[in-house]
Amino acid sequence: MKFFLSLFSWLCKFSTHMGGQAVMGGLIMRNYNQYALAVRNDENEILVEHHSWYSISKHRLLQKTFIRGFPILLETLINGIKALNRSADLVAPHSQKTSLFQAIFSLIIALFLAVALFVVLPHLFALGMEYLGFGGTIENLSFHVWDGLFKISLFLGYIYCIALIPSVREVLEYHGAEHKVISCYENEMIVSAQNAKHCSRLHPRCGTSFILFVLLLAIIVHSIFIPLILFFPLSENNAIIHSVVILFKIVLIIPISACAYELIRASAKGTSNHFLQILLKLLSFPGLVLQILTTKEPSIAQLEVAVIALREVVQDNAQLFETVPYKTLDNEYKG
Repeated sequence: MKFFLSLFSWLCKFSTHMGGQAVMGGLIMRNYNQYALAVRNDENEILVEHHSWYSISKHRLLQKTFIRGFPILLETLINGIKALNRSADLVAPHSQKTSLFQAIFSLIIALFLAVALFVVLPHLFALGMEYLGFGGTIENLSFHVWDGLFKISLFLGYIYCIALIPSVREVLEYHGAEHKVISCYENEMIVSAQNAKHCSRLHPRCGTSFILFVLLLAIIVHSIFIPLILFFPLSENNAIIHSVVILFKIVLIIPISACAYELIRASAKGTSNHFLQILLKLLSFPGLVLQILTTKEPSIAQLEVAVIALREVVQDNAQLFETVPYKTLDNEYKG
């Protein structure tokens, strides 16, 4: 569950370098190589910790265009899961702690589950459509369209269903609080819970759009490259052929995520060119629609936590923020 929460609530603000993620009972706000974790615990105290952002993309090669996307996705997941675990400890300090072994085991299980649900199952569904006569063979575009539509439907259905769980809905509300507070800051308003309340919870640079870009790009990439590999004589056994194709789809996640990252960066940038501006807005629109599901309207109390998290990570312009009392648990950034 924590893996999927971390995945769809991933957020990065490319123009201001401000971004964050909703966690249990609060959220994190990131600014370059550091982030602040702010939560409201069971005793109604707002607690803040500062952490260094763990990065695996410091090497110059991994920062190249069309390469950087996948390493950034991995490090975001690592930092996000770490923040989720820590937030759970702060919100309910007397609850049972998750050991390192349990966390690693849960991550491995979640990865296998993600591959099964979003790679294997859609492929089998497209095979079923072929068998029923509603789609073509694996070489045809219709096969990959069915595959992609199933993935998108599964993803949207998953988000809709888990949003019905009260604890998950709270995470989505903090995701909305994050967007509102960052919008308030970017619009150069006094950053307070009351002012942020009137800002939109939909943000054009929300990283949850990344997942939608991945799902849509996968249809195009699979339609082009899978027929190409089938030119080579793999086997006469259909089970082996489809197994190889599924493995190839897993490998393609890397370049697809890299391309999706560049698309979301492009859609976040402004331009004076009227045609490009329209195109970029069209790129941003599906992500904004998706945020109707991945964010919910936050309460004033949740906005107060988000304001504090942003204030702590900005580290300057204190006069721009109005916060309620809170407790800082450390005095330096730590890993």
